[in-house]
Amino acid sequence: MRRCGQSAGKAGREAGTLRDWTPSSEVVQLSRSYLLGAMHDGTVRARTLRISQREKAYVESLRELILELGGRAWTYREGRTRDLYVVEFSRSFLGTPEVRTRKDMIDYVRGYFDAEGGIPRDPTREPYVFFAQKDRRDLAEVRGMLLLLGIDCGRLHNPSRRVDPDYWRFYVRRRSIRRFAKVVGSWHPRKAALLRTMLQSTPHGDMGST
Repeated sequence: MRRCGQSAGKAGREAGTLRDWTPSSEVVQLSRSYLLGAMHDGTVRARTLRISQREKAYVESLRELILELGGRAWTYREGRTRDLYVVEFSRSFLGTPEVRTRKDMIDYVRGYFDAEGGIPRDPTREPYVFFAQKDRRDLAEVRGMLLLLGIDCGRLHNPSRRVDPDYWRFYVRRRSIRRFAKVVGSWHPRKAALLRTMLQSTPHGDMGST
């Protein structure tokens, strides 16, 4: 992944929706930054890229995003017994996007969260947001981006070396959950709805400027 610059700029496309916008060169770049983040749950092939998840609606939303930007993408269920859905698209569509501006950074982190982030499925539970990965350096870079965006995070840690010594995780601090929802948000159908609920129910805490 290309290293991130620290350029300033306003927040990108409204978080939480894939509609109500017209593709422009700026939106294409931002959406490619999003896909670059989402590719942390993906597979690189000779001519195509694949992102797989158990949630069909999310996979279909990625296909819709790529199609709206003029690319080619298709979805399918992997195997007859596996509850796993795949969106596949051309490597040439993604190209070599660079995470350089604040806008790029926001979209990249959003894609990373949608692919790798954790959030309670039950909106009545205590709110939390976390990121998890086996690549510690990669995860540390995402944590650094969040800090640059003014979103406070806990330390990067391994929950249990005995269970999995290569599994790393960090949480967004609760006082920054509202800011995370406002600044980064989600384009994942389920996570976006849950973040909206958190935005309504979490005390104001750290809002800051976007």
